[in-house]
Amino acid sequence: MEQLTTANQWGEPTPLGEHRALPSFPVESLPDWLRDQVAAVAEFTQTPPDLAATMGLAALSTAAGGRVNVQVRPGWTEQTNLYLVCAMPPASRKSDVFAAMTAPIYRIESELQQQARSGIIEAQTAKDAAEAEVEGLMAKARKASDTVDRQQLVAEVSAARMLADEIRVPPTPRLTVSGDITPEPMTHLLATHRCLAALSPEGDLFDIIAGRYSGTPNLGVFLQAHKGERLQTDRITRDQPTVDRPALTIGVTPQPTVLQDLAAAAGARDRGLLARFLFALPPSNLGFRRVRTAPVPEATSNTYDARLELLVRTLTDLPEAVTISLTTQADAAVEGLQEELETQLRPEQPLSHITDWAGKLVGATVRIAGLLHLADRITSGWGDPVSSDCVQRAAAIAAYYTAHALAVFDLIGSDPAASDAGHILEWLTRPRQNGSHRTTVKRRDVVGGVRRFRGRTGDIDPALRLLEEHGYLRSDPAPGPGRGRSANVTFRVHPRLRELLDGL
Repeated sequence: MEQLTTANQWGEPTPLGEHRALPSFPVESLPDWLRDQVAAVAEFTQTPPDLAATMGLAALSTAAGGRVNVQVRPGWTEQTNLYLVCAMPPASRKSDVFAAMTAPIYRIESELQQQARSGIIEAQTAKDAAEAEVEGLMAKARKASDTVDRQQLVAEVSAARMLADEIRVPPTPRLTVSGDITPEPMTHLLATHRCLAALSPEGDLFDIIAGRYSGTPNLGVFLQAHKGERLQTDRITRDQPTVDRPALTIGVTPQPTVLQDLAAAAGARDRGLLARFLFALPPSNLGFRRVRTAPVPEATSNTYDARLELLVRTLTDLPEAVTISLTTQADAAVEGLQEELETQLRPEQPLSHITDWAGKLVGATVRIAGLLHLADRITSGWGDPVSSDCVQRAAAIAAYYTAHALAVFDLIGSDPAASDAGHILEWLTRPRQNGSHRTTVKRRDVVGGVRRFRGRTGDIDPALRLLEEHGYLRSDPAPGPGRGRSANVTFRVHPRLRELLDGL
């Protein structure tokens, strides 16, 4: 017998394309010096803490990405670079927050360049002198009339050229690249510097990835530089060798519509680019901001600046990448996260329609844990194993990004369940032949009633689940467990469905 439910027991559903209130960033999971900066910047700018926290993680990733790796178990190592995006509408003060959280990075980069300048000039001068000597000897060899003299000069030229080639002119230090860099220069710079960060308060980088200038998307370098896969191109010169473990950090704060453009780029989802990003989609404070707020305390900003500088300088001075391990307890915590995630990837579970993104979630959690560990212990023992506390705090941050990823994939329409759900809603508003409207429905009813689902019985479950999550449907328990359970579930339809949709 159908269970009757009055309209006032249902509440208002969330329109498709929107989600119920998303969680706020768990700032308590951050190290105290970063947490204080995030809270102070968010208060001063009257922005959600999500924005400052995401860019704070991007700053940590800029310092550590590719320089420190985390080994979970033999055969499983994660770099500590992240791809982060916090999307907010115009006039959300993104640029102010971006500047406050990244200013130390740019200052340190400038100082590193100034400190390296004299050494670069000295090396370049020595190389120029050595090459001038080669040219002088070559000129003599060309003019030599005696075969013996020419052979001797050729030997001297060869020796001089070998000495000239051995003089290495170090590149000008770089931590960052501009947000509008194209893939080819990005490849060259990664080949030279290996570890870089593309930081921008705008979404130009996504436009370029999508093929603004080339007309076709060029995803290769962005795919490889997240994982640290071998980066090789025929256009890399002798002075820019192939790099085995490039590490790119991305930290951008575009408008939400930019994400839709990126998702529409050919291969963005199929090749796994979207799956590499941690998304934040916080609500705007526009209309609810206080006009007069306290500036960021000088002590807070100074501490943030000093700790970030120590992190950058410590890790950029490393002669090669360092790998740190997990404690036994931390390994067990990661295993628990793997087991929990695995069940959520099953059909009819919350992450079943974004398995490409969710499949990288535990790896992203380990990367975040590594960054938290470094930020906690940069003054002492940062090379020690990562603790279970860091893994648990990273898991809280990963849970936040998971909730927001679900919202983003709904927003950008790369989730086919959203489109399917819209067709089901439209069908539910149509009267049956006898003039009545459906109050309950089963999966087989949808398959038979909506033309696009005919022959796609198993494909409609994500759409039904999405409608349930948004409050349009409610499921009654199936008669019993088993493989066919979903086919037997009865979904009750919101009693005010037609009225609600007419008002949209």
